[in-house]
Amino acid sequence: MYRNLLKLRYAYQPQPTQLTPIKMTVREAINLAMDEELAHDPNVFLIGEEVGQYQGAYKVSKGLFQKYGGDRIIDTPITEAGFTGISVGAALYGLKPIVEFMTWNFAMQAIDHIINSAAKAHYMSAGDQKASIVFRGINGATAYVAAQHSQCFASWYSNVPGLIVLSPYDCDDAKSLLKAAIRNPNPVVFLENEILYSESFELSAEARDPNYIAPIGKAKVMRKGDHVTIVAFSKMVEYSLRAAEQLFREGISCEVINLRSLRPLDRDTILESVKKTGRVVCVEEGWPQSGIGAEIAALIMEGGAFKYLDAPIQRVTGVEVPTPYAFNLEAISFPKTEQIVDAVLNVLKGAR
Repeated sequence: MYRNLLKLRYAYQPQPTQLTPIKMTVREAINLAMDEELAHDPNVFLIGEEVGQYQGAYKVSKGLFQKYGGDRIIDTPITEAGFTGISVGAALYGLKPIVEFMTWNFAMQAIDHIINSAAKAHYMSAGDQKASIVFRGINGATAYVAAQHSQCFASWYSNVPGLIVLSPYDCDDAKSLLKAAIRNPNPVVFLENEILYSESFELSAEARDPNYIAPIGKAKVMRKGDHVTIVAFSKMVEYSLRAAEQLFREGISCEVINLRSLRPLDRDTILESVKKTGRVVCVEEGWPQSGIGAEIAALIMEGGAFKYLDAPIQRVTGVEVPTPYAFNLEAISFPKTEQIVDAVLNVLKGAR
């Protein structure tokens, strides 16, 4: 009888819980990432305007103040330069701040701390000092908030050595990339999008795993294709996917790349796609001069893919004006599906 009991005892092996995909908003995915990392590491804290008792200006930090308290979810006055400088100092001391800007437009008040302090500390100290810090907030066009609250800073920050720059699109990106950013020993600029906050996506079983961390510097092919490569990030991925679906009905096969990481760029994924399709359309909300699309064009020229091009590279960008407040003007200031479709058709016409 004793032997039988032993057999029963050791024959039973509890099975790990199988995670399944769930649907949530991008806002909830960012919240979940911060929640998991606050629980994972006591050195992590969130700081910014209205992040605590008000639950965040966009409710991204909902519930975190009640769970972790005011010592780790820190409300600040309206002083970006002040709380950013404090946070950079805390990072140099060994803590892991998550600095929330209500919008990246307001971060211009703190850009000296981001670039001259956080980004350069490791190099200027000969490797002695590291700043593990995440700067996050909304970037790009929003709606009806005019020129001083609605512009893309992707090319600004991706120009700076010492910074990692990430720009998520869906829930998988938002959760797994933010966790990667928080655990990274370098300063990370995390560019979110206000309009995407309320959009729902499926969070994959892989991304639901609290231990899953997305690789920084790796793009994601959202849709495979053979005729044209469309390269985009953040909100523009959505418009690019819509354009690809519309063009598919006309017999045109588009490969859509979600960059996710702007510094470092995933050179290999871009170049391999270009070598396959021979045609490229780059899409971004920002202004064209010195933009992400311009960098990708240079990468293709310098990276050995130029000889594979069958047509000139096309860029779809924001219009070179400060964002208008008037709705009708704002609507035509940033790329939409129709402009991406036109660019693809143009690049196909230009094929040799």
